[in-house]
Amino acid sequence: MSDTQANLTPLNITEIDPFIDLKAEIDRLRKERNAVILAHYYQSPEIQDIADFVGDSLDLSRNAANTDADVIAFCGVRFMAETAKILSPEKTVILPDMEAGCSLEDSCPPDEFKAFREEHPDHISLTYINCSAEVKALSDIIVTSTNAEAIINQIPEDQPILFAPDKYLGGYLAKKSGRDMTLWQGTCIVHEQFSERELIKLKAENPGAPIAAHPECPDHILRHADHVGSTSSILRYVLEDPSDTFIIATEPHIIHQMQLRAPEKTFIGAPADDGECNCNNCPFMELNTLEKLYLSLANMTPQIEVDEDIRVKALESVQRMLEMSPAAKPIPDEAAA
Repeated sequence: MSDTQANLTPLNITEIDPFIDLKAEIDRLRKERNAVILAHYYQSPEIQDIADFVGDSLDLSRNAANTDADVIAFCGVRFMAETAKILSPEKTVILPDMEAGCSLEDSCPPDEFKAFREEHPDHISLTYINCSAEVKALSDIIVTSTNAEAIINQIPEDQPILFAPDKYLGGYLAKKSGRDMTLWQGTCIVHEQFSERELIKLKAENPGAPIAAHPECPDHILRHADHVGSTSSILRYVLEDPSDTFIIATEPHIIHQMQLRAPEKTFIGAPADDGECNCNNCPFMELNTLEKLYLSLANMTPQIEVDEDIRVKALESVQRMLEMSPAAKPIPDEAAA
């Protein structure tokens, strides 16, 4: 907590003065509330540019936990803000739009996941962090796309594994590790939109351009990729690889960080079925705006609450992950973000 008491009194603002400087007001409220603003790589550039930290969901929550902030304003989706609350129960966590959910979280309701676990009592449950706090509490170990393979490799080969909720990430990890895992059949609506036909056309138009893809993509996209990894891994790859043009098969707002750090390079978003639509923009991430961030800081709402029993159980599965995770590799020019 901060040395001086932050002002957390709601202002009850319902309409925004069209003449105010939103960025200046957000900055004023950030200081008044002693708030830290987090932005996922999939947020709009204008939100990324005013954030204190930009990154993957877990890294953001860990960075916020290590600050003396009283308030965490999480510009991402609901499960990410819940993770921040799990790690920082003493802090107030706000989300600009409570409707900012996740198709993977929605695909895995806690009651159905509980039944799934009960059907496989001898299995250990590895659950992707893109899930609700309730599902985290029902899991043995939480994983991210960055550390999942390393964690799987630490589990005895005779130990059966359940993997939820992303079937494409699970399938990719099963191939990489050689493990026969029982997969929950969830998908990310963003990553399953990429078109193999359009990707091949784009590759032909840009010969020599490496393809970097997120493992939430279906196998027919991943088999064309030169690099498969999390958003931070993809960012690190394009900064370290000497190529001057890249095709990016993940949510395209990550390209903003690439352009900031390597303005001399060209980054092309992988296309959807018609090659032109914005189908690969996450509709949940796009619910957050500067206007909603301002209102959430002004009114101190909507706030993320997690039942304490669920939080403690979820924290145990997150802590098991952290204990089994290799040290994160730094991203070049990270301070530039």
